[in-house]
Amino acid sequence: MKLAFVTFLLFSLVLSSSFFDLTTAGSSFCDTKCGARCAKAGEMDRCLKYCGICCEKCQCVPSGTYGNKDECPCYRDLKNSKGQSKCP
Repeated sequence: MKLAFVTFLLFSLVLSSSFFDLTTAGSSFCDTKCGARCAKAGEMDRCLKYCGICCEKCQCVPSGTYGNKDECPCYRDLKNSKGQSKCP
């Protein structure tokens, strides 16, 4: 009985860790679009983080490195807790 429990526990751990890797991986679409969007950002890591969050939620990123947010209303309308634009 103990062997079955240990086997089940080990299997669950392996399965959950592989699922965690899948859920934390960014999509190649968002990685590419946000890389272009944040190309000239002073704080590259922060730009990529928030752009990635916005892209995953909205499934779009405006063209260029600044502005053009009318191309993606969802991206444009996301706000942080202070009421400012969340997306770079």
